[in-house]
Amino acid sequence: MGAATLLGLTGGIGSGKSTVAQMLAVQGAAIIDADAISRATTAAGGAALPTIAQQFGAHLIAPDGALDRTAMRALVFDDADARQRLEAIIHPLVTQETDRQARLALDAGRRLLVFDVPLLVESGARWRAKVDRVLVIDCDSATQIDRVMARNALPRDQVEQIVAAQASRAQRLAAADLVIFNGAGVTQDALRAQAARLAQTFGL
Repeated sequence: MGAATLLGLTGGIGSGKSTVAQMLAVQGAAIIDADAISRATTAAGGAALPTIAQQFGAHLIAPDGALDRTAMRALVFDDADARQRLEAIIHPLVTQETDRQARLALDAGRRLLVFDVPLLVESGARWRAKVDRVLVIDCDSATQIDRVMARNALPRDQVEQIVAAQASRAQRLAAADLVIFNGAGVTQDALRAQAARLAQTFGL
């Protein structure tokens, strides 16, 4: 791996994690978006679709050729076995693609590889073992909820359910090697300054 650092980036919904990832990219980091890779496996033509259709039924493939996410969510919501079967299909594909992108970034001489993983803490050792350090974008829950309501036009109770289903703020902070606070009162300029200082510590 040479002198490169592999940094896991995580944070709750509405924390500004993707914004920080973009700011680190501007500073020269390579961003590997695990969530985008996961979504691509179930988009039209995605690598996970044939196995999903075989194991769960072709009715879960929408007319446009992509996974019917609403139907799949309903299927796995209360069925831990179905959820584990789905993860067993998707996770190896995500690992394969993240590893491929990481190799390309390392071959290109990038000094900082940022793995953008929304559920890094929830995944336990699977992701923690892949990265050198974990960066958590910390945010108070009230600000998270307000941001997601405004961004996604969702009712408060639905957003509160999403936040409650993720790791708690304390759990994320306990897993952190590095923290950027992006809660109430933090401006974009202040956030950008925090990201720039962090990038400098990794030689960018």
